[in-house]
Formats: sequence, C-alpha cells, structure tokens
Amino acid sequence: MKDDIILQVENLHTGFLVDNVPLEAVSGVSFSLKAGRVLGVVGESGCGKSVTAHSIMQLLPKYGRITEGSITYTRATGEKIEIQKLRRTGNQMRQIRGKEISMIFQDPMSSLNPVYPIGDQIAENIREHEKVTKREALDRARKLLEDLEIPSAAERLGDYPHQFSGGMKQRVMIAIAMACNPRILIADEPTTALDVTIQAQIIALMKKLQREHGTSIMMITHNMGLVAEMADEIAVMYMGRIVEYGSIRQVMKSPAHPYTQGLLKAVPVLGMKKDRLYSIKGSTPSLVDRPAGCEFASRCEYATEACRQVPRAVEVEPGHQVRCWNYKEATDNG
Repeated sequence: MKDDIILQVENLHTGFLVDNVPLEAVSGVSFSLKAGRVLGVVGESGCGKSVTAHSIMQLLPKYGRITEGSITYTRATGEKIEIQKLRRTGNQMRQIRGKEISMIFQDPMSSLNPVYPIGDQIAENIREHEKVTKREALDRARKLLEDLEIPSAAERLGDYPHQFSGGMKQRVMIAIAMACNPRILIADEPTTALDVTIQAQIIALMKKLQREHGTSIMMITHNMGLVAEMADEIAVMYMGRIVEYGSIRQVMKSPAHPYTQGLLKAVPVLGMKKDRLYSIKGSTPSLVDRPAGCEFASRCEYATEACRQVPRAVEVEPGHQVRCWNYKEATDNG
C-alpha cells in the first residue's frame, strides 16, 4: 500500500563519548517514512541529519550508540523489526543493510574502493545478498549503469573510480545502493560538490528510480530547493531535534518555525535584485555547551523568557508540527 508506514522512528536519542564526555547528537527525533514516498530531512551541517541516518543503518562508530528510542522497519511480509535491538555486525542487520535498506553516502570519493573496478564493487553487493554467479552479478551491474545513463556501460565495468568524473562516481554509488532493489533508500547529501547541471541529472535519475521501483527515499540535505522538488514530507532539524515537520506543501507554504523561515529566506531566487542573500544571524551552539531551553533562542528574533524551557511539539494544522513557544508570532510576521 502506498501510504503504509515502512519505517517508524520514535524518540530517538543518539550520543557519542568524546574524551569521556557524553555528547547527545540526536535528541528525541520522531518521524515516519511511508511506502513509495520521499521524506526530506533538512538543516545546517552538524544538526544531526547524518547521525540519524547512521543510527538507522547501524553504522555508528564504536564510541557512538543509541541511548533511547526505537527504529521500526516493516518488511514486505508485514514482519516488524526493531533495528536498534539488532547487533551492528549481526547476520540479521547484514541481511537488511544493502538489500532492504540502502544508503548513498555523502562523498563518493571516499566511499568507492580505489583499487577495485567499479563493476566488481557493484557486483559484490549483489552477490552478498543473492545466490548468483559473478557473471550474472556483472550483467546486472552493467544494466544498472545503463539505467543510470553511463555511456559504454559494458566497457566501463572494468574501469577504476579515478577514471570517473564526480557526477559519474555518484551514479556508481546509486547503482551500488540500488543493486538489490531496496525498499528504502537513504540519500545523504547525494548532490554535494556537484555542479548544478549534474545535480539536476542525479535528481532526475533518483526520481526515475523511485517511480519505476516504488522505493521509499529519505533525502538528507541542506538544500531547501532540492527538498521542495523531490520530497512529499519534510523534517527540519536543528541541534539534534526536529523543529518542524509536515507535508512539503504545509511547510513551504506556511513555515511556522523561525529557523525554517530563515532557511527559506536564504534560498536564492532567479531574478532577485538584492545585493546580499539573507543569512540567519549567529552560529549554531556547541554540543559541549548546549544551551538550556530552546537551542535556537540565541539566534531568534522572537525569543522570549519562555524560551528558557525546551519547547514541546505542537500541531499547527493536521499533520503539521512545530517545536516553538512563539510560532504564532513568528508566522504572523514571517
């Protein structure tokens, strides 16, 4: 069913131990990913987007761990699996990772093995999860490259990563992620460091794959324009919390949180006559010295005494939530 929830994250807390000091990078994050839909997760660097993705994939470093909450994945059979209870290196997690839930990592330069041909790297993921010969896996790898519009795909299977451009490397990363036709694809900044023309091509390819395979996508980005183009729902993150959540129409048409409003104001618009782009004043506080109450208060023009307390999530309209004490004033003046 198209609107069935395939991934449910509830009250997720993920922390790291740095020099014996515990730091919480994700604080009480909750969201749903529906079958065949795209969820955009947006925010500045360091807001917890990638840590949330790595928590779902059980790819946290040794000094990081989920301290609270649940991540529930629903298989095609209806079986529900609580991912946070699985061992990172256990058989069940290995069966899910790369086959049922795949991830496109942020930097293809460091994600591809420089000493193996790209055909072998794509085929490796297929053979890890399916009983096929190497020849059959390479044939599928060739077909994936053709679907991703890489010219002379058969010849390029034997090429090494350094022989590909940045945009082509990202296509190879998508091929590896899509090799086993996963039900969920987590795309972590898939167009970072690519020029706008290549970005548009990558996004078009991802939309094509989603349309043809019905894949659910969690799109992680700092680019509000990209989210507006691809996503059905959007979660805006700041300092490890989701500060606004709703459908793309709700959030783009009526942004309620001052941080969301600031991100939208900072998007350049073709033909704009301003000399300078809008920027949110101040900088993100350090996790080491996390402020009490609302973490955005020091940068917010609507901050009041109430902001000394952590705001709770309230529903602005059905399905549209915001975590802000003064969202009504911000909306009226936004």
